[in-house]
Amino acid sequence: MGSFARKFQKFIELFQGSSADAYISEILTGLQNTAKIAVVGLLIGIVIGTLIATVRVLPKYKKLPKVLNGICSVYVGFFRGTPMVVQLLLFYFVALPLMGVNIPSVTVACIVFGMNSGAYISEIMRSGILSVDPGQMEGGRAMGLSFGTTMIKIVIPQAVKNILPTLGNEFITLVKETSIVSFIGATDLYVAFRKIGTATYEFMIPYLVMAVIYIVLVLVISLLVKLMERSLRKSDRGR
Repeated sequence: MGSFARKFQKFIELFQGSSADAYISEILTGLQNTAKIAVVGLLIGIVIGTLIATVRVLPKYKKLPKVLNGICSVYVGFFRGTPMVVQLLLFYFVALPLMGVNIPSVTVACIVFGMNSGAYISEIMRSGILSVDPGQMEGGRAMGLSFGTTMIKIVIPQAVKNILPTLGNEFITLVKETSIVSFIGATDLYVAFRKIGTATYEFMIPYLVMAVIYIVLVLVISLLVKLMERSLRKSDRGR
């Protein structure tokens, strides 16, 4: 315990010296980037996942839905079949240089996380859509609404309610996965605390603190998801 206390004291002293502001700024930047990548990635994933799920549930009587379904299958197969870090490296060091495009690493991480999340959310959303009573679609079409309008206004909102807990889990996964963005030079919580560990030549306390921050983030997200679920249940009972 004495050794642990000394290491903890050394960690605290780091934030009392002349470089304290720099380390605090690094942690705040890492936290901000972690939140940005996870939130933007989830939003992009929801859009992509919803589009893919809609294509997946389309009747396959015509050629176009079959072609689109094949494209979506390849997309989902790639992003679910390769590790996130490989996707980051391919996009940042292969795809972008070939296209002659220069994008900040954090922006690249947001895009790749969103595309990856879209592949997983597509399956989540598809199961949510299939869980909605088919009579909802039939009722919308009977009222003269098109397939797309019925999906957007009637089916998808009900599907989102059904899959909200799973979407919360996907968001938590994205938050934890942000620890790999250092592979493309982006600053996240891992990079910030690694620098602190390097400065003190002691990584135990910095990494423990980093773990605590991730746990707090996950607990906050879980609480928010539960509050949203409770609010939706109350609104349903109030009808």
